[in-house]
Amino acid sequence: MLEATLNEAATLKRLLDAVKELVQDANFECNEEGINLQAMDNSHVALVSVKLHTEGFSSYRCDRPIPLGVNLGSLTKVLKCAKDDDKCTLKATDNGDILSLKYEAHHADRVAEYDMKLMDIDADSLGIPDTDYDARITMMATEFARIVRDLSTLGESVRIEVSKEGVRFLSDGEAAQGNILLKQTDSARARYEHYGKDDDDDDDDVKEEDDAEKPKKTKKVKKVKKEEGVEEDGDEEMANGDEAEAEFQARSGDEGEDEVSDSEKKKRKRPAASSSAKKKAKKAVESSSDSSGGSGGVHIEMSQHVSLTFSLKYLVNFSKSGSLSDTVQLMLKNDVPLLVSYTFGQGYIRYYLAPKIGDE
Repeated sequence: MLEATLNEAATLKRLLDAVKELVQDANFECNEEGINLQAMDNSHVALVSVKLHTEGFSSYRCDRPIPLGVNLGSLTKVLKCAKDDDKCTLKATDNGDILSLKYEAHHADRVAEYDMKLMDIDADSLGIPDTDYDARITMMATEFARIVRDLSTLGESVRIEVSKEGVRFLSDGEAAQGNILLKQTDSARARYEHYGKDDDDDDDDVKEEDDAEKPKKTKKVKKVKKEEGVEEDGDEEMANGDEAEAEFQARSGDEGEDEVSDSEKKKRKRPAASSSAKKKAKKAVESSSDSSGGSGGVHIEMSQHVSLTFSLKYLVNFSKSGSLSDTVQLMLKNDVPLLVSYTFGQGYIRYYLAPKIGDE
């Protein structure tokens, strides 16, 4: 049985607004670690991956893995019946065909309940291999949304170039062309240096302190690092593409089972690591919002020059997730799908977009 409660229905509403135009039908995979959604658009050019951690729910119970096959358009209509600040509870039985949604007002005696029919969706299990990206750009989500929206009025595609000079967005239309350069600043580097990264830095700091203490404590830290290593592998889901088309290949679900070899230990360990990551992201967002009237600048990490062309229609759609997070990360590697990542309090939403090939 699944029973999960979010303090604000707005989280689900914003998630679906960002995904519904990309994917029509999808499975929400629910398990003891949270709720996941992974699906591709009909043209197999873009992939979306959503994760809602158990810590993001005020209460969460999932006795065994349950797939919830839903039509996202229909679910969006049901969620529109809830106010943004309503408490939202999702319920589903193990073998049932109904998803129940209950909306409770925080400051009024009002409870609304809705039932939605579930669908039997036959979807492949997709694997997203780890990728060492050549460039990572962290910037304000509003700035990214403005750039792709402005350039979409000029043409259908945008070329993203990352160099020592900065990150450049170029679009060539029939009647006009646009060229936007964003340069990195020292203040942006300080704001975004921890955003979206794992807790490796914290682990290293702890180890350095304990090295000066008793061997007994050092041994304990090594054990913690070993357990955390399982989670870090899961959080670094990246896209990889050896071919120009960058087709996403379906994989078997065996790898996912290996990662959850000891569910009890992982369940106990996850809240601490996730909480630390959320604090880092929150600090980055708060500092960027407090400076320069909400303009947090751009932070660029680059190992080599990158130049790729993408469809603006998809990027404009991705930018709608700016309602969930103030900050966005773009990760690029030549001939590999672009990763656009938004991290928010309850989890994350990640988009993978295959680059355009040749003159289109």
